[in-house]
Amino acid sequence: MSTADIEFLRNLSFLAGARPDVLDGLARMAVERNLQPGQVILQEGSTGHELYVIVEGLVEVVKGHGAEELLLAKRGPGEFIGEMALIEAKPRFATVRALEPTRLLEFTEEQLRFVLDQQPLLLYQSVRTLTARLREADQKMITDLQRKNLELARAYRELQEAQAALLEKERLEHELELARELQQSILPQEFPDLPGFSCAARSRPAWQVGGDFYDVIPLSKGRVGLVIADVSDKGMAAALYMALSRSLIHAEAKRSSSPRRVLLSVHQLLLEMSHADTFVTAFYGVLDPAEGTLLYARAGHDRPLLFSPSTGECRFLAADGMLLGCFERASLEEISVDLRAGDLLVLYSDGITDANSPAGEFFGTERLRETVCAAGGLSAQGMCNHIFEHVDRFQGGAMQYDDMALLVVKANAR
Repeated sequence: MSTADIEFLRNLSFLAGARPDVLDGLARMAVERNLQPGQVILQEGSTGHELYVIVEGLVEVVKGHGAEELLLAKRGPGEFIGEMALIEAKPRFATVRALEPTRLLEFTEEQLRFVLDQQPLLLYQSVRTLTARLREADQKMITDLQRKNLELARAYRELQEAQAALLEKERLEHELELARELQQSILPQEFPDLPGFSCAARSRPAWQVGGDFYDVIPLSKGRVGLVIADVSDKGMAAALYMALSRSLIHAEAKRSSSPRRVLLSVHQLLLEMSHADTFVTAFYGVLDPAEGTLLYARAGHDRPLLFSPSTGECRFLAADGMLLGCFERASLEEISVDLRAGDLLVLYSDGITDANSPAGEFFGTERLRETVCAAGGLSAQGMCNHIFEHVDRFQGGAMQYDDMALLVVKANAR
C-alpha cells in the first residue's frame, strides 16, 4: 500500500489516534477492490464479516428490491460500509452498490480484531462512529415511514372523496332518470280519436332530459290543439322551463280558440313568471276535423312541412312570429290552411334539421323535405319512424347535440 493510502487511513474517524505501527500493520493487511458503476459490493441478506473503506468513488446503500427499494444513504471517500457484520453474525442489512468507478480497501474481522487488540482505545472511536451510523439509518427510515404515512393518508382522503363523488354521481343519475321518466310521462303517448285524422309523435333528447315537447290538446267542438315547441338550452333547466311552458299553453288553449292569442298570452306569462335568459319557440295550431282546417300561429319555430299527394306539392307553411318569453313586445301572424285527404303535416324541432353528419354537414330543411316527399304515402307513425331512420343514417354515429322532436298529422280518407 502507498504512503498516500496510509495517510488516508490515519485521517479516518474511527482510527483517529492510532499508533503508527498499528496503521502500518493495518495497511499491509488491506486488500484493494475496484468496482464499476452498478456492481454490488454487499448484497442484502448475504453473510460476511468484511468491512470496506471507500478510498475513491461513490456508493449507495439501499434496502428492499425493485419498486419497494429505499435509499438509505450514499457513501463517499473516507467512509466505510459493512460494519454491522463485525458486531453481530447476521445477514447483511442492506445492499451496497457502486454509483461510479470506486476503489475500496477490504478488511476482515480478524484483521480489525488484531488492531483493536493492539490499541483497545480505538474501540471507543468505532462505537461512536457506529452509533452515528445507526442513528442516521433510523432517522432515514422514520422519515420515510412518515412520508409514506402522509401519502397513505392522502390516498385515503382521495379515495373517500372519490367514493363520495361516485355516490353523488349515482344520486344525480338516479334523479335524472326519474326526471326523464317524469318528462316522458308528460309527453302524450296516445292521442285523441279524430274523425278522418291520425296523429303520431316521437322525440329524442340530447341529454337525459330535454326542452323539446309536443302535444295534442283536446278542445271544445271536437277540435284539438297541435303543439310543438323548443326551449332554448338543454338538460334539467330546459326540462323545467319546458314543463312550465307546456302547462301555460294547456291552460291558455282552453281559454281561447285563437292560436295567436294563446301564444301571446303564454308569452306575457313567461315574461312575468321567469327572469331566466331562456326563451321558447313554438308552433300552435287548432285542427278542426269536421271542417278539415288548421288555424295556426308560429312563434319563431321552424316552419312545418305540408305534403299534399293530390297535387304532389311539398311545402313549408308560412307565418311570421317572434320568440316567446324573450322580447317585451311580440307580434304573431295567424293563418288558416285546408287539409285534404292524404295530406301529411310534419311538425318538427330544429334538432332534426341541425343533425350533423360525421363530416359536420347539417341534415337541413331541404333534405327533410325530400325525405317526406319521397314517402308521403306512409301513415303518421310510419313517417315519424321514416324521418328518424334517415336522420340516424345521416348522422352515422356522430354525436347528437340538440333535442329532436316530431309530431305528424295525417288526413285520412273520410
